[in-house]
Amino acid sequence: MITVSKVSKYYGGKETVTALDGIDLSIEAGELFGLIGPDGAGKTTLFRILTTLMVPDKGYATVMGYDVVKDYNQIRQHVGYMPGRFSLYQDLSVIENLEFYATLFNTTIEKNYHLIKPIYEQIEPFKDRRAGALSGGMKQKLALSCALIHKPKVLFLDEPTTGVDVVSRKEFWQMLSGLKDEGITILVSTPYMDEAAMCDRIALINEGKILQVAPPHSIAASYQLNLWEVRAEKIYTALQLLEGYDGVKGVYPFGDCLHVELEADKKDGFYLEMWLQRSGLADARVKAIGAGIEDVFLIQLHSTQKIQSV
Repeated sequence: MITVSKVSKYYGGKETVTALDGIDLSIEAGELFGLIGPDGAGKTTLFRILTTLMVPDKGYATVMGYDVVKDYNQIRQHVGYMPGRFSLYQDLSVIENLEFYATLFNTTIEKNYHLIKPIYEQIEPFKDRRAGALSGGMKQKLALSCALIHKPKVLFLDEPTTGVDVVSRKEFWQMLSGLKDEGITILVSTPYMDEAAMCDRIALINEGKILQVAPPHSIAASYQLNLWEVRAEKIYTALQLLEGYDGVKGVYPFGDCLHVELEADKKDGFYLEMWLQRSGLADARVKAIGAGIEDVFLIQLHSTQKIQSV
């Protein structure tokens, strides 16, 4: 359904910034595919290229077999795009925005109402309210309704849950599961690793490069090191100490604790805990944990930075 081959994109004049660096990607029809990475990783640039809003500087990409440069008119008729920033008409009401987007695609709300019904029913009581006066969660639902009103074959969602409360995030992903059942191919980007687990496959992206593409469970299972969680009141002191500890392959903050990678022959966290306590952190606690997608991402990022520094 989507093919990306050696795509690169650059910004700037004298000081050129590489937004995408030789991206290769293939997404199957009916897939819920996640593009996972931090701000500035290149997610939005790739979305804009695939939705024909931007032209790649190198390489090529196709959507439904159509070239994103030569066949942009055909692509625009069959895709829905929900950008990261709310881009609907703030002065129009909910219903006016929806009617406007339906008219753009020569359709009506009634024709494809079954597709947006589970979403639109939640904002219908506020259909006469101006879009600019809606809450973040309601804006999100309206934007998704507008992107779906012409029944697209491919749906692009650029960080759709950023800035939205936890309940609305959960509801949104439940909606995506329903849309997938309708046969719609969905490409969604997110900085949230917990959302990655809900995708069929994900691509980890950073600094314009794809680090890994696989089902979420496969990425987590690919972790080969011993991973430990370290907790201490003086967490920054613990970080400094661990960076100099023999056998530590990597250490990074993870919420209110540290995650520590130990080399294969350093399997016992008991000695690590004792060493931290003898070093002045009497409350230090160490326990073995399983790796998640975020751990794999941080490990790959850490390895890449080491290679670049060398």
